[in-house]
Amino acid sequence: MTHAFLATCPAGVGVYLAQELNGLGAQQIVERPMGVSFEGGLGLSYQACLWSRMANRIILQLGAEEASSVDELYEATRQIDWRAHLAANGSLLVDFAGRSGDVRNAHFGAQRIKDAIVDQFKEKGMGRPSVDLKQPDVRVFARLSKGRLILGIDLSGDSLHRRGYRLDGGVAPLRENIAAAALWAAGWPERSQQGEALLDPMCGSATLLLEGALMALDRAPGLNRKRFGFHGWAGHDEEQWRAVRANADERA
Repeated sequence: MTHAFLATCPAGVGVYLAQELNGLGAQQIVERPMGVSFEGGLGLSYQACLWSRMANRIILQLGAEEASSVDELYEATRQIDWRAHLAANGSLLVDFAGRSGDVRNAHFGAQRIKDAIVDQFKEKGMGRPSVDLKQPDVRVFARLSKGRLILGIDLSGDSLHRRGYRLDGGVAPLRENIAAAALWAAGWPERSQQGEALLDPMCGSATLLLEGALMALDRAPGLNRKRFGFHGWAGHDEEQWRAVRANADERA
C-alpha cells in the first residue's frame, strides 16, 4: 500500500534530503517549505526513520483541509478515523504550529484538535485517550498555514537529529543533520569510499567528524534508538520493522 509522507528538515537542507530519499527508493518526491513530501510503502517510512541523516521528522500524512476558525479546525480533525491510529486507552500529544484570526497560539490550536480526537472515541463509547507530554503512544502532527490544516502521525517520535551519541556539547554545537547535509553537499559519502580523509580544523564538538564516520562506516544514524514514534501507532507492522532493522544491523 502506498502512503503519502512528509520529511521535515532545517531550512536549506531540503535539496539534499530529496536526494537522500530518492536513494532510499521514495517516489513522487517534491521539495516543500516545511521539508520534502514523498510517497512509498510502510517499509520506506521505517527506512527513512532509521537511515535519514538530514530529516527532523517523518510524518505519515493523513489529510489536508481548508480551516481557519477553531470550529473548522475541530471539524477538519473529525474527518479522520483516529481509531485506525490510536487505541482508546492510548495516549497522544498534539504538536501544533501556525495561527489564524481565530487561532492566536499553538496551545489553543492543539487543544481543539485534541478535543476532536477524544470526542470521536467518546461518541463511539470507546473511552477516552489521555494526553502524555513526555512519551505518548501517538504524536499528532498539525500545521495550520494560510487557512489550510495539515494533519499526520509523527512516525519518528523524538527529532531524528538526536542520534544518541552526544552526551555533552559545546556552547552552540552544530546540529547533526545540518552537519550531515554539509558533508553530503561536499560528496563525502562517495569520497570516503575512495579512501579520502576527513579533516576538521575548526573542531568543536566533533559533530562533522562523527557524522562523517557514520557515513563512512555505512552505519544508520538511528541505530542507537530504542524507540521511534511508530512503536505506539496502531498501524505499526513489527515484522516489517524488524526486517529493516536487521538489514541495518548487518550493514553496520
